[in-house]
Formats: sequence, C-alpha cells, structure tokens
Amino acid sequence: MSGQIQGVGHARTSKIADKVETFVRNIVIPYESDPRRDHHGGPTDALVMEMRTKAREAGVLTPHIRPSGEHLSQRETALVLIASGLSPLGPLACNTMAPDEGNMYLIGHVADAALKERFLKPMIEGRARSAFFMTEPAELNGAGSDPSMMITTCRRDGNHWVVNGKKCFITGVDGAKVGIVMAKSEDPDSLGGACMFLVDLPDPAIRITDVPNTIDTSMPGGHATVSIDNLRIPVDQMLGEAGEGFKYAQIRLSPARLSHCMRWLGACIRANEIAVDYANRRTAFGKHLIDHEGVGFMLAENLIDIRQAELTIDWCAGVLDSGSLGTVESSMTKVAVSESLMRIADKCVQVMGGTGVTDKTIVEQVFREVRAFRIYDGPTEVHKWSLAKKIKRDWKAAQ
Repeated sequence: MSGQIQGVGHARTSKIADKVETFVRNIVIPYESDPRRDHHGGPTDALVMEMRTKAREAGVLTPHIRPSGEHLSQRETALVLIASGLSPLGPLACNTMAPDEGNMYLIGHVADAALKERFLKPMIEGRARSAFFMTEPAELNGAGSDPSMMITTCRRDGNHWVVNGKKCFITGVDGAKVGIVMAKSEDPDSLGGACMFLVDLPDPAIRITDVPNTIDTSMPGGHATVSIDNLRIPVDQMLGEAGEGFKYAQIRLSPARLSHCMRWLGACIRANEIAVDYANRRTAFGKHLIDHEGVGFMLAENLIDIRQAELTIDWCAGVLDSGSLGTVESSMTKVAVSESLMRIADKCVQVMGGTGVTDKTIVEQVFREVRAFRIYDGPTEVHKWSLAKKIKRDWKAAQ
C-alpha cells in the first residue's frame, strides 16, 4: 500500500510505513471485532493500551516522531499515517491519531524543554492521551470554525492564570491526561489576544457535562461538552507567549487538517479493497458484479479519486515542508480530499449493497467517519468561504 504514494518520503521512511502497514493488517485489524467499546461506540482505553503494547513491541509506536524527538517531514508523515489509517483502530494503536498527533506537533514546536518533558514525553511514549480545548457551544455563539469568536476567558492572578468558560466537541477529554486549553485574555498586556495553557487532566475545575453520541465512533472518550470554572493554571504552564494563541492554533491546524486527510485516505483505501473483493466474488444476473458496467465504473472512479487524493496530499505536504504555514493550501486540501473520500466511501457502500450497510465489514464505519471528517477542523463551506475571501483580496491587490 505505502508504495502507492509516488515520489514522496525516503527509503527509510518507506520501511517504517511498510512496518506500520504489516502491523495494522496483521495485528490491529483482528481487533475491529473486539467488543470493548464505551457508551458511544468508541474503543475503551483498555483496548487502546493493549494495542499500544503490541505496537511498542513491534517498533511502530509513534512512528512519525524519531527517537531524537524530531518529527518526520510532512511528505514522510504521509506514508506512515496513510498506512496507520488502514484500520480505524490503526491510528490509536500506533499513536498517530487525532487530536494527539496534532497536539504533539504543537507542543513540540512551541513548548520549552521543561513543558516538553512533563507533557510531551508521556504522549510520545503512548502513556497519555490528550485533548485540545478550543471549540465552544453554538448556543453561546462561541468559537467554532472562527476562533476569534472565543468567549472562554483567562486573567492573570499573581502567579496563576484563571480560566472560565465552556467548550464542546472536545475529542477524547474523558480519559485524557494532558490538556491544551485556549482562552481569550482579559489581561491588558495581551491586548485581548488568545492564550494557550498546558494542564494535567483530570482537573476538578474542568467538568464534563455531556458526551453525546455522534455519527463517528473511532475516538476513545467521545466528543465532550465541558464547563471550566475558575481553573487555576501556574504561569509557567502557558504554551508560548501571552496573546499569541491564535497564531499557535494555525501552527497546529494546518498540518492537523492534512493529517486527517492522510489517515482517512488509508481507511478509504481499505474500504475500496473490500468493495473490490466483493465485486469480484459476488455474482448477479449471470456474471460477477465487477463485469456490470455500473459497478465497474464506480470502482474505476474510486481508483481515480484515491490517486487524486494522494497527489493532493503530496502537494500540500510539500508546501508545508518548504516552511510555509500552508493555511490556504491546507484548506484546499481539506476540501478536495474530504469530498473525494466521501465519494469513495459512498460508492463502496453502494457496490456492496445490503452488506455495505451492515457491520459485517468496516465499510459502513468508514462511511460514517468520513462523513464526520467533512466537518472536522472546519466544514467544507467555511474553507471555501475563506478561499473566496482570498480570491477577492488577490483581485483587489492586482488592480
């Protein structure tokens, strides 16, 4: 599988990706029928840690970060994360899943040595999950796709910052040990900018009020709503500088959007493999399904969409590797790849008919997960709107 991404990475990285693929196919995929699930269908922490023990033994735990602590390039990461995504459980087992992969990236690029030792190290070692506290409830008109609408506040009080507010859709907070909390500063020196803080979880000041059932079921801990009441955070646990939180959010979000594309491309490659196998074995009206033009064309279109997604990911990864923040490119990639993967997942279900909507294979889960992916890290329409604004700015600048 990893050889499908043409011209990216290096031979050493290809070997890592091959090891990850072998591990996921041989060790992780059998866990897909494991009954250890929480109330909303996500895998329990006991299941995750059991798989991680095996990943550690196989040498594929946190494979996107070298032993030196250096991250692979984005083009190299693509090989590894696509391979881990061949099962919805693969990123959990290999410690390449959201939000941890993006949180590790952010902490690695912004935190000082002491904070890295305290918060990043246990994450890289696969001993701690994390949560990113940014999104806020719509009924409060809080921050969602527009972080500047943030209503959670922080204020300086001696040697601490005090945070108050509400957050929602906080993936994995139930069971997480590390939190990144984002809040808008009331401190005059921060000029109303946002701040980020690293916190130990659980904390009595961060109270889970709801964990709704959602269309996706791949994440441990679900997507919780939380209330933050007088959370006191020592000043030395601020991530970066006061008032720079929005800038740090972009450092995290551009590669995180791309990582989502990588992982779910892997899942869609696997779903398509299952659909192809089904179409070549199932007969109807005197011939195999693959020989019916309607079915064969759907699988041909899947092949085209898979290849286009690979090339788009490779292009965006190259932009990020060049040192660019890549905000525009990651928006375009998020839209293009998420929509392509939705078409692939939908066709896989259609090719398999009744079997495609059952839990007999992972095809129906991939369909659900990819449908949610079209909303993760900004829905398609928000990215298009942002791109349209850039088109207008560029046009005005050219006049």
